[in-house]
Amino acid sequence: MKPQDPVSIDQDVLSTIYSRAQLVMERIRDGAVDPESGERQGPTFPISRAATLVGRSASAIREAERDGRLPARERTLSGRRVQYSLKELDEMRALFETRPWRDPETDTPAIISISNFKGGVGKSTTAIHLAQYLAIRGYRVLLVDCDSQASSTMMFGYVPDRDLTDEDTLYGYIREPTLDGVRRLIRKTHFHGLDLIPANLRLYNLEYEIAATIMGEGSFAVIDVLAEALSTVVDDYDVVVMDPPPALGMVSLAVLNAANAMVIPVPPSIMDFSSTTSFIDMVQTTLRDLERSTKRRPVFNFIKLVGSKVDDQKSMHREILTMCRQVFGSLFLESIIRTSAEIDNASSRMKSVYELEKPVTSHETHNRCVSHLEAVNYDIEREIIRMWPSRARAVL
Repeated sequence: MKPQDPVSIDQDVLSTIYSRAQLVMERIRDGAVDPESGERQGPTFPISRAATLVGRSASAIREAERDGRLPARERTLSGRRVQYSLKELDEMRALFETRPWRDPETDTPAIISISNFKGGVGKSTTAIHLAQYLAIRGYRVLLVDCDSQASSTMMFGYVPDRDLTDEDTLYGYIREPTLDGVRRLIRKTHFHGLDLIPANLRLYNLEYEIAATIMGEGSFAVIDVLAEALSTVVDDYDVVVMDPPPALGMVSLAVLNAANAMVIPVPPSIMDFSSTTSFIDMVQTTLRDLERSTKRRPVFNFIKLVGSKVDDQKSMHREILTMCRQVFGSLFLESIIRTSAEIDNASSRMKSVYELEKPVTSHETHNRCVSHLEAVNYDIEREIIRMWPSRARAVL
């Protein structure tokens, strides 16, 4: 049989494909917008759930509304109370003095890197749901997208390569640092209490430019730029969640240098187990080299591994989880992120599971998915609280 001639694809064809794909992303983005307000909307909660999140009883909320300490609650046409937004929960916490904010005098902000150098492990899913969970719980959160794939950025309503320029991301800042740090990059999101530093494809160029700077200067000083930039804004937050690239490159190194905690998602496969152990070895080697160069040792208040994309109906997944717990011991969280059609369905709408107005699959599947995410995020929240002297006793 005569071999076929190679197919030639010119740049115009690739450009057309790219433009079509961007238009599809824009339509999906626009589909996530509330038709009445024309904006993305954060989650809302009935009074029973609001009371739990605020840390007071439903009757205490009703009483505050009756006596004017809180605005009187509007009702729907069917007579039901209008649900409470995240902003309204924050106002309740301010009234009842139940905000979980860290003590600025004694407690260092948690700066968490969600890391692994293998793609497809659920890194961005973990970062997005952790950041949103913490915002729902009342913390002040900054999500920093450091990945040129910009998955986290897309989930907050952006088509990164259409809506953002170089100057809107860390790429523009690190190339030309400004006196106001990264503050100009921070964007409010539709989640009250959760801000975002977005990313786009140009961040990929940083890998080469940082490496070239290190080679040219013979110094790792450029690695400190991200840590120094975050230091100008970090006191405004309780938690910073960073979503680095799925590689232990120059950008990931800058993220690890800026972080004081790390969460490593690990799917239960032999390939992922092997790559994760290699990643851990590379991290310790890289940090040791960085310490020799900078004379400063990065310190992590906690490092936790979490089973991700788990299907516990599969015997092999159960076996590998058992092995992970034996090998990693207390570093491996007991709670796991199970694979769920609800996560996939939400992502296809540029939403998180927390944002779905109603289940896409079934109430049972949705509630089970939320329960698993909440368990993992609660365990990480406890590790954050252990960092803070003002609140550490609460989790002893």
